[in-house]
Amino acid sequence: MQSSSLALPLTQPQAANSAVSQRLPSPHLLKQQMPLTTALAHQVENHRQAVRAILEGRDSRLLVIVGPCSIHDPRSALEYADRLKALNEEVNDQLLLVMRAYVEKPRTTVGWKGLAYDPHLDGSDDMHAGIALSRGLMLGMLERGLPIATELLQPMAAGYFDDLLSWAAIGARTTESQIHREMVSGLELPVGFKNGTDGGVAIACDAMRSAAHPHRHFGMDTQGFPAIIETLGNPDTHLVLRGGHQGPNYDQASIAQARQGLLKAGLAPRIMVDCSHANSGKDPLRQPAVFEDVLRQRLQGDRSIVGMMLEGHLFDGCQTLGKAPLKYGVSITDGCLGWSATEMLLSRAAAALRDIPQENPALIG
Repeated sequence: MQSSSLALPLTQPQAANSAVSQRLPSPHLLKQQMPLTTALAHQVENHRQAVRAILEGRDSRLLVIVGPCSIHDPRSALEYADRLKALNEEVNDQLLLVMRAYVEKPRTTVGWKGLAYDPHLDGSDDMHAGIALSRGLMLGMLERGLPIATELLQPMAAGYFDDLLSWAAIGARTTESQIHREMVSGLELPVGFKNGTDGGVAIACDAMRSAAHPHRHFGMDTQGFPAIIETLGNPDTHLVLRGGHQGPNYDQASIAQARQGLLKAGLAPRIMVDCSHANSGKDPLRQPAVFEDVLRQRLQGDRSIVGMMLEGHLFDGCQTLGKAPLKYGVSITDGCLGWSATEMLLSRAAAALRDIPQENPALIG
């Protein structure tokens, strides 16, 4: 994290009167036990710079965040990573593919909270094993040469993975959170704020402006102690359109309205479209239609569109956790687009982008 901290002196902890607690390793200790090598650290930094270049318009490629809604099976996730690596070699001249390594799952009420929380999928909530398994899985993806992304949901968990990420998302339900805005202000990586669940972009604009400023806030240092965290501000944020209660917001009029909202707030018009969630009516098989519509807008010259997001797994759809046996390569959370359709979609997108001139005076943005 791009921050400094001043640990506060602690008194002897007292026993909780209503809850049972179990200590976890500090982020610093886990990173020592499962280190990021110098070579991989350089790779992560290069990938972050590549994402920044796209956001700033210095790289004409389209940023695509793609992969499982949430990872529950490391074996199938690494198989997906192997396939994505091979595809990346074919389309890297036009697309920057970043794999979703989502290990936390936001819940409206209750349910499975992700690999970092419940890696055994049995409700035991072995978070000690979960954070280690999650970090190890992310390191495996990095070793395949892929940039990786995740949604940062629990600020205390962010320190276990922040050194591995090339991009991160703040979800629709947490974009309004001051705590998450402060956290992002200390991250040394690009971050996308999703529009609120109502579909409006004002909350996300406020979040981006807040995250760009330095903050002092309550937090946890790398040793796991309460601390005053001082951050420098994060200039590398952007808007993610994911639809809302009123329906999708990926159409040309909605994107133009979002662009104007960003400019009015004094923000760079950087827009990513999440092809899932409300934009696809929660039907994973409608994601290609959304993707192609947004790609058409990009091909027609709207360079405020910097990227897209797809929820994809090895096979289409989703399945219910607890109904054994689980099918290999099928999501247990949101429905996903299968690999064959994803590969075809991204290959066609790269081909279409190759056909447009590199310099277009009609470009918007």
